[in-house]
Amino acid sequence: MNHRASAGVLSRRQELAELGVFLLLIVPPLVLSFFAVGQATMSFPLLAGATITRDASLVALILLLLARARQPVAAVGWVGRAAGREVALGVVLAIPVLVGAQALNVALRAAGLSGPQPSGTGLLPSPGIGGLLLAVLLVVVVAVAEETIFRGYLILRIASVLRSRWLAVLLSSVIFSVGHGYEGSAGVLTVGVTGLVFAAVYVWRGSLVAPMVMHFLLDFLAIVVAPLLLR
Repeated sequence: MNHRASAGVLSRRQELAELGVFLLLIVPPLVLSFFAVGQATMSFPLLAGATITRDASLVALILLLLARARQPVAAVGWVGRAAGREVALGVVLAIPVLVGAQALNVALRAAGLSGPQPSGTGLLPSPGIGGLLLAVLLVVVVAVAEETIFRGYLILRIASVLRSRWLAVLLSSVIFSVGHGYEGSAGVLTVGVTGLVFAAVYVWRGSLVAPMVMHFLLDFLAIVVAPLLLR
């Protein structure tokens, strides 16, 4: 990752204050995912619309914070160089990540960890082309936004505050996993490990393109393809 691009005008104290406010904004809703049984009664359009609005707003906030710090979007991994190669890499890496995540989840559940809570129909796309298009839009927005938030921004700020990129990778992955409490303890650990893989690829490539593609494909298979196959 090019840290010259991340140099800005904020002092370490200002970065700590900014990071603290941002975490205060996102962590409490993430923790509530452990009590998200109620989303089973929420319709898919409402759930998708709320998620898209929230994630788009957080990305807009990050862009505003970067502008305030006079930092380019490249500081959070929005890098366009060799985009085709990065997309191809993301597609290739998505396959072993998906297989590994599924194997890890199965092993953790076999060891006695809990699985996902019943979600009713809330996470299933509505029938028809409109529901399918909304599901695809949801997956695209989530992939771009969550990689920008958890890999791009959090790694940037935590690494700067703690002076450790790999500690930032670990902490950002833990925070990412907390938002998946509705998947049970096995799911939380699996998501945490998957987040570590996304973060490692980001640090390796210096770009969020491959992690975004990986994230998109994993969610696309789970949210769009799997429900279609089960109908």
